[in-house]
Amino acid sequence: MANHVEIDGVSLHLATPDSTDGQWIGQDEVLKQLLACWLVVDKHDLPLTPRLVGPPGIGKTSLAISAAQKREQELYIYQCTSDTRPEDLLVTPVLSEKGTIKYHASPLVTAMIRGGICLLDEGNRMNEKSWASLAPLLDHRRYVESIVAGIAIHAHPDFRCSVTMNVDESTFEIPDYILSRLQPSLTLNHPNRDDELAILQYHLPFAEEDILNLTVEFLQEAHDLKLDFSTRDGINILRYSLKRLMQSKDHPLSMDEAWKEALKNCLGDEAVDLQSLAEKKNQTLGGDTVPMGLGDFFFSPEDPLHPDFDDDEDDDDDDIEF
Repeated sequence: MANHVEIDGVSLHLATPDSTDGQWIGQDEVLKQLLACWLVVDKHDLPLTPRLVGPPGIGKTSLAISAAQKREQELYIYQCTSDTRPEDLLVTPVLSEKGTIKYHASPLVTAMIRGGICLLDEGNRMNEKSWASLAPLLDHRRYVESIVAGIAIHAHPDFRCSVTMNVDESTFEIPDYILSRLQPSLTLNHPNRDDELAILQYHLPFAEEDILNLTVEFLQEAHDLKLDFSTRDGINILRYSLKRLMQSKDHPLSMDEAWKEALKNCLGDEAVDLQSLAEKKNQTLGGDTVPMGLGDFFFSPEDPLHPDFDDDEDDDDDDIEF
């Protein structure tokens, strides 16, 4: 497979596809929905670019990996950040050892050229200027224009794209003209108990049943209480606790002790009591407290200059006749 291609006299060095092997467990419907978005039903039809929405650690990237494997296409993953520039997304100039400029195609552009799949990971961390450079790619035009390299790059007919978005970690608000191009929105939910256990067993086939069940029960309770603990957190807790058990042969730790230590070190002391943590979260998010306004920072409520100052004592003055 060639690692470079020439477009309008400009040689582009291509990126390497992601080699991660993955299996999607549970929530078959959302996998079917993603694959449906990438179908083309007529020569005049175009694939959709869906956004995969859900909390961190729920498996959005794993879903895209599995979908790419189902379609038997190369997958390229681009990690979006708040300082991603248009040239980072498209073509980046690099100074070679000989002092000449080499142009490196991003994972996105490489997928466009090779007819692969690109996953823009955590897209709602990216600024509008970078999104604007993708506008013609995400509609019927299906091309991008690299100002740096001075070329237009058209997408291969087999090119597909998707964007993951964390519901609680958006750095920038994505403009409507981009959101209208990223449709539909596919929502991932926390897995049920059986699926979550199967996921943990897939990633840690060497873990014993007791510690797997302990972790699943914790995660399921956290999901029921609307707490932001994910399957990924469970995997990390398990990995750490198993390492501590192996390490403690000279000074044995019980499974419960190792697991609780892992829980505290991974998620914090508050995670030990999920009920209290949930109550504290609800008090923080809701309650009867009135949000502070700008005037609260400068004037006390009794100050006549405060916007909400109640001038009841002066009401009698209105009855004075002149």
